[in-house]
Amino acid sequence: MKEKKRQVSIQRAEKLKSRIEDFLEARKGIPKGMENEEELIKRKNRILEIFNATEENWNDYKWQLKHRITDVETLSKIINLSEEEKVRIDDVGKKFRWAISPYYLSLINPDDKYDPVRLLSIPTYKELEDTCEDLDPMGEEFTNPAGCITRRYPDRLIINVTNECAMYCRHCQRRRNIGEQDLPVSRKLLQESIDYIKENEEIRDVLITGGDALCISDNNLEWIIKQLKDIPHVDYIRLGSRTLVTMPQRITDKLCSMLKKYHPIYINTHFNHPMEITQTAKNACEKLANSGIVLGNQAVLLNGINNDKYIMRVLNHELLKCRVRPYYIFHAKHVQGTAHFNTSIEDGIEIMEYLRGYTSGMAIPTFIINAPKGQGKTPVYPNYIISRGPGYIKFRTWEGNIIKYEDHQTKDIREFLEE
Repeated sequence: MKEKKRQVSIQRAEKLKSRIEDFLEARKGIPKGMENEEELIKRKNRILEIFNATEENWNDYKWQLKHRITDVETLSKIINLSEEEKVRIDDVGKKFRWAISPYYLSLINPDDKYDPVRLLSIPTYKELEDTCEDLDPMGEEFTNPAGCITRRYPDRLIINVTNECAMYCRHCQRRRNIGEQDLPVSRKLLQESIDYIKENEEIRDVLITGGDALCISDNNLEWIIKQLKDIPHVDYIRLGSRTLVTMPQRITDKLCSMLKKYHPIYINTHFNHPMEITQTAKNACEKLANSGIVLGNQAVLLNGINNDKYIMRVLNHELLKCRVRPYYIFHAKHVQGTAHFNTSIEDGIEIMEYLRGYTSGMAIPTFIINAPKGQGKTPVYPNYIISRGPGYIKFRTWEGNIIKYEDHQTKDIREFLEE
């Protein structure tokens, strides 16, 4: 009998193995930052040469921020651009600002115009061809009760502290706020926001974002955090930052020491493709994690970048290696100039279908559609429930097997124990 059970187990294991063979083959062709370090070092050295800079400069986030590439001539020294592409980038830049840190630029294959990091950061003429008129699909101007707050939910809100980022994502939902100058929000507006939180005791969760929360100075960030921590009903603080991806040098020992004083602190970052997860980015994530900060990732589903079941699975696996929990996959918002990134909702459902059961639950985020005009996040799942009735529910498993499962109404525990 024992041997028979073992044979059944072996047959089951072989069947499970066959279900992953397509992924094992597909992942070989997906570029990953962690496996491309030698090439990344060559690109970094080329950029340092162009800027006549040192390794010490490269590791200084202030140098990275100061030397963001913002003009086509400098960009064309680092990645290959045709004359037509140069003209188009300039044309887009007149309407939608662009900038990219030297570090993030080093992740781009200079010869591949469809490189995912390039698509995420370098303008294309499609931004000007988009007929969508909406620059504020989330209706943030109508969810701003005070200061620089965005409020969409009963117990939590956002404080937008700056319009600055280390790199301006081409799919950004707040591109209307970027402007031509990097401006931290004034103390007056910040104080108005903090006073609003003090006066509304149902607010227990505050997200500091922007722009990028980590593009303001340590001193200004600490001033905001300390003010919030002194409010008794604020349970914890979250930071929204893509600097772990675009400028990981920002995660300094000084920053980590400051944040450690105000636990619980959570950081949600924004990796979209496995190529963005380099050893440098991993080191930044681990430095924060070692400081007791819980990290989550909010990816956006983007056409030509990650709307692929294999790429998203590899991304989530790479994130967990960095101690970052995949938290959300967002269906891209319909923002003016970003239509070329839009995917079908079916793309997201297919990815979720392929994750559940095929990988660990820790590697499965929630697929989210943001309802228009600030009406909130709505989770979307594959349909596992087939039918339900008195005393039963019928559902399908991740393998497609149909199960009829006994189900009964919940009985009051006191009545149950006294029967």
